[in-house]
Amino acid sequence: MTSVAPHKKAKALKPGRLRPAKELCSECGLCDTYYIHYVKEACAFLNQQIAELEKEAHGRSRDLDNEDDLYFGVSQEMMAARKKQPIEGAQWTGIVSTIACEMLNQGLVEGVVCVQNTKEDRFQPMPIIATTPEEVLAAKVNKPTLSPNLSVLEQIEQSGMKRLLVIGVGCQIQALRTVEKKLGLEKLYVLGTPCVDNVSREGLQKFLETTSKSPDTVVHYEFMQDFRIHFKHEDGSIEKVPFFGLKTNKLKDVFAPSCMSCFDYVNSLADLVVGYMGAPFGWQWIVVRNDTGKQMLELVKDQIDTQPVTSKGDRKQAVQQSIPAYDKGVTLPMWAAKAMGVVIDKIGPKGLEYARFSLDSHFTRNYLYVKRNHPEKLEAHVPEYAKKIVEQYKLPE
Repeated sequence: MTSVAPHKKAKALKPGRLRPAKELCSECGLCDTYYIHYVKEACAFLNQQIAELEKEAHGRSRDLDNEDDLYFGVSQEMMAARKKQPIEGAQWTGIVSTIACEMLNQGLVEGVVCVQNTKEDRFQPMPIIATTPEEVLAAKVNKPTLSPNLSVLEQIEQSGMKRLLVIGVGCQIQALRTVEKKLGLEKLYVLGTPCVDNVSREGLQKFLETTSKSPDTVVHYEFMQDFRIHFKHEDGSIEKVPFFGLKTNKLKDVFAPSCMSCFDYVNSLADLVVGYMGAPFGWQWIVVRNDTGKQMLELVKDQIDTQPVTSKGDRKQAVQQSIPAYDKGVTLPMWAAKAMGVVIDKIGPKGLEYARFSLDSHFTRNYLYVKRNHPEKLEAHVPEYAKKIVEQYKLPE
């Protein structure tokens, strides 16, 4: 592992503290490097260009008349998967870490951009370029905070590396794709994870203290397909809190403005995406977007079980009801929240329909946020696919 090198090429714009996107900055790390010169073109919150970059990365943009394309982006195939022998301590079964390790072991890449945590704080992200499987494995488990992954871009160029894997989320990957040809690489592989509702470290602490019975022992957490948040604690126990029991009135302002303005939950520009929301409980959802992504998945095909994706139920009524509830900060008593969660888990959307539920819920919320807080950005910032999704619902003024 090598550390981030000093910034030596900054000219008109000085890297470090300048944030051209202002309050919408997602702290992706680009502006911590001399690549800040490209920020007006590259930043997802200054220049939304997913359709153009999809065509460049995948050979085509999404077909808005195809529902899978509309919701999940360009893909060759989707599936549910899980490792036959899970990695101990991984947030899921460890497919992301396994792919990264295999790419290093087989010499496909010389380094992997991933995120470890600082020694002082398990939730404080520390981007690195890992050069050994051990360093990759030290980065397992999601960091639910804003992370400056692209702060290592200068180091990539200075290292002389020519083949690189980058693991990241949507806003980071849009900026990366924009400056990709300026990195001097022979081959770039992009392994994405879906991403929604990140927070600052302070915001995370407020969320944990407001939601978990033991915030100081939480190892990781996830909003799961059973409509409950699963908190894993240091002793291995799992605490489950219903979505509908969240103290929305206290948490509405905890999420980063960038995440409240994001419409790339599914990481449209990655070669391969590994998440959970379109898969059955206990499985991971995999989206192969192009031939490079297929090559990456092939590396681990003998280590995973797979099954076709499925879809069941109808999300639309639940989404429509959730819009005013969130907007007004409605919080149900815990007994009612648990009861509602049980009912919806039994009769509610499953598989890809659950994924669409999640996308609809967040896109309607985020559309309202941009409309109210940055109306001048609304038309250019919201992608056409997101507008089409939002148009299915009646929104408050």
